[in-house]
Order: sequence, then structure tokens, then C-alpha cells
Amino acid sequence: MLLIILKIYTEMKKTFNLLKWVFAIAFITASSLSNLAIAQSKLYKKLDKYCKKLPENFASIPDERKQKLTEIAEWIYQNKSQNKKTQAIVICTQNSRRSHMGQIWMKVASVYYGVTDFESFSGGTNASAFNERAIAALKRAGFVMSKMTNNEGNNVKWEASYGSQYPNNLMYSKKYNDQQNPQSDFGAIMVCSEADKSCPMVEGADARFSLPYDDPKHFDNTPQEAMKYDERCLQIATEMFFVFNITKNKLVEYAEKAKIQSK
Repeated sequence: MLLIILKIYTEMKKTFNLLKWVFAIAFITASSLSNLAIAQSKLYKKLDKYCKKLPENFASIPDERKQKLTEIAEWIYQNKSQNKKTQAIVICTQNSRRSHMGQIWMKVASVYYGVTDFESFSGGTNASAFNERAIAALKRAGFVMSKMTNNEGNNVKWEASYGSQYPNNLMYSKKYNDQQNPQSDFGAIMVCSEADKSCPMVEGADARFSLPYDDPKHFDNTPQEAMKYDERCLQIATEMFFVFNITKNKLVEYAEKAKIQSK
């Protein structure tokens, strides 16, 4: 009887190790394809050119901000390593400028680095309107921004497109707990100090990160307006790409370790 039990145990162990190996191979293949996704990007040509230059700016990110960005990357990695879909809401006071830039750049960065099952949203402590100066900056970066036909009032709804083979992203000003956004199991990324103070606790969030950016609105109607909006757009894009570059590398490392352990 003891021999039979030992034989069954040995066979079960072999099967378990085989399953671990198969999972690791699948995980490595999916993760490693991120490099291929970069090489064969399906982003719009102008946007793709913009994105390919972003890693050149990583070295200029201050160490303090790199630490905060790494914390966001670690949170995404932990979710992904547990095969969980990851959602983030980028939050600012009026949901008009920085939070929208954060939303769309997070999504593009996830696509660029092949981090799947990630969705980004934006919201505010109040709602106003998606500012057209921010929209213009995104257009200059290479996004295609289209007004939706069913608009009413000043809070215009837009569709942001970053490649013809990807679904459009609906963007308009709303409170962070709007029904359009996830109500639970999301990361809250606070991109202005006012929202950070107003929302010390974000209901439904399983993680919260403070990542403030200077508001380009201070340069509205000045000769520096376009330059300052472009600067903020570039900063947010660079930092979101930094986050997902770290995430991708951690996922590849995790998959390689899983493969070794399964042998």
C-alpha cells in the first residue's frame, strides 16, 4: 500500500511540475513579446516616433520621482503576477488637463511595452471640461482627437485614438467615482496636490499614489502656453513609460524564475 501511495505522489508531482513549466513558458512568451511589440508598433507614425524617444528621457527623472514611479510599477507587477486585471484612475481636481494626459499616456505605455489587461481612467474631485489646450498638446504628440457627435453643454466628450487597430478611448471631465470609472479594485494616482489633499482616502481604491505635476494652466493665454503644455505632456509621457518599462522587465524576470523553479 505504501508503495502505491508513493507512486501516486511521484506521478502527481511530475504533473504539477509540468503544469508549472507550461505556465512559465506561456508567461515568458507573452512577456518577451513586449520587445517585439515595440519593434513592430502599430501606433500612428507620428506618435510612434514620439514614443520611441521617451526612454532617452528616463535618466533626467529625479530620483525622488523615480521612487514614486517604481512603487506604481511594483503595484502593477504584483497584480499581473497574480493574473489580475489592473485598473488605474488618474485623479486631479477638475479632471481637465493633467489627469487626462495621465490616463491616455498610461494606456499607450501599457500597449507599447506589451503589458496586457491594463485599463486607465481619469476623474476629478469635481467635473469641469477636458481643456482644449491639453487636447492640442496631445494632438501635437501624435494622437488623433475627435469630438463625439452627441455632445451637450461645455463638457465635450472626445475620443482619443493612438492607432487604427486599437479601440478609441472615451475622454471627458467627470468625478473620479463616475459610473464610467471602476468603483473598486483600482489604483488611485493623484496628479495634483489639491486633489491629494481633498481625497486622503479614495473609496474603492486598493492602492493610492501621490504623483503631483505642475499645472500648465498658469500659462494660459501667454506666449509660453503651447510650450508649457508640451512640456507637461512630455513629462507625463516619459514617466508613464518609465513605469511600464519597469513593469515589463519585472514580469520577464518573474517568468524566467518560474521556468527555472519548474525544472
